[in-house]
This record gives sequence, C-alpha cells and structure tokens, in this order.
Amino acid sequence: MKTLRLSYILIVFLLIGSQLFANDIKPNWGKTGHRTIGEIAVDYLNTKTKREILKILDGQSLALVSTFGDDIKSDKRYRNFNTMHYVNMPFGVKYEDSEKNPEGDLVTGIEKCKAVILDKNSTKEDKAFYLKLLVHFIGDLHQPMHVGRAEDKGGNDIQVQWFGSGTNLHAVWDSKMIDGFGMTYTELADNADKISKEQVKFLQKGTIVDWANETQTFAVKAYASVEIGEKLSYNYSYENFETVRSQLQKGGIRLAKVLNDLFS
Repeated sequence: MKTLRLSYILIVFLLIGSQLFANDIKPNWGKTGHRTIGEIAVDYLNTKTKREILKILDGQSLALVSTFGDDIKSDKRYRNFNTMHYVNMPFGVKYEDSEKNPEGDLVTGIEKCKAVILDKNSTKEDKAFYLKLLVHFIGDLHQPMHVGRAEDKGGNDIQVQWFGSGTNLHAVWDSKMIDGFGMTYTELADNADKISKEQVKFLQKGTIVDWANETQTFAVKAYASVEIGEKLSYNYSYENFETVRSQLQKGGIRLAKVLNDLFS
C-alpha cells in the first residue's frame, strides 16, 4: 500500500513538474504566428531581396526559418540571445527614455542582426544565422506581451483560465487565441486584410524604436483586458483577436520593409 502511495505521489509530481517546465519555456507568437508573419512578408519583398534571401538561406522560406529564434533556446551556446526576444519599459515611458538592459533587448537584437547582414566581412553562415534571428525578432516586436512589464515577465506571471485550463496572459497572446481560431499559417496569411499601397507605406513608416513604442500601446490594453485568475474563452477572443491579426499583418509588412532596405 505504501509503495502504491509513493508511486502515485511520484506520478503527480512528474506531471506537475512537466507542466511547470512547459510553462517556463514560452514561445513567441507560437510557431503559427511567426510563420504567418514570414509568409505575409514574402508578398511585399522586391525581386532583388527575394533573390538574395534565397541565396543566403539556400532556398528555405521565411516561414520555415521564422521559428529559429525559439528553436535554439535549448542550446546553451545561444543563451546570450535570450534577452533579445523582448524589451521591458515602464508604461508611459518610450524606449528611447527608458533604462536599457545591459544584456541587450529586442531593439538592440534587431540592430545587431542588421549590422551582421550588412557587414561585407560576414560569412554566409553568419548572415544566414542572423537573418533567421531577424525574421524571428521582428515577429516578437509585434507581440504586445514582448513589450510588456518586467515585474511580471511580460504577462508570464499573470495567471488566467483559458477555456477552463490554467495558463497565463503571455501564452494567451502568444498562441492560445491563434490556435483557437483554427487556421494554419498559410490560411491566416491568405486571409490577411486587403489594404492599399498607401496603407502599406503608412505602416512601414518609422523606425524599430517607433514600432516598439507602438506595440507598447497594445500591451497596455492587453494588461487592462484581464484580471488575475479570470476565466477567458470565446468572448475574450472575439474582443481581441482582430488585434492579433492586425499585429501579425503589420509584422509581415514591416519585416518586408526591413529586408528590402537591407538587400536593395
């Protein structure tokens, strides 16, 4: 009897532990979100940029490499990139006026990628590595919780219920709403809103810093949209999924702008 009780306790411990471990490794937009951004970007690339990207990536698509930044997280050699997936600044304070993370952040990570790609002395391998990271980081830049508050780790510490299961605010915006919508990344990209050339140019205005500041405004709204422990389901998705779709589309359009500027 004692052996059975110990076995039961061990199983419960392992289940809880695995769940905690899973919750600790947070994807950024989730694979579907990142791939959607990469897929959307292709439609806004010029011919020369497409040609250069194909050479550097040996024919791999932007959608395929878009998850690279998360794929390497389990490799200890790349731990110095961990802080480059997000940027924290107090609400109401712009990036340029905020205290910077000495280990780097999302903005400095993007600039690092651009610098390596533009450096004539960079090897093809280095350019490919940083191009893959750049695609990922531009995606992160448009996920509101990646420009969230430091004190709750971008919403990771804000526990909520999603259709009866425990999760956190960060995960809801990363993947829960997207997964619940039930479209593949190609379907999401194909069904992005139809916008004019003038609207595209408007969305592509500004700098990486400007885009970070803009995303923070959506982070503020995301934080205000829930209470700790709140039970979220259809209504929350109904009220917020259009913001998700819009940010994915902007991420793709702006990724194309960054890439066109680099390779044109």
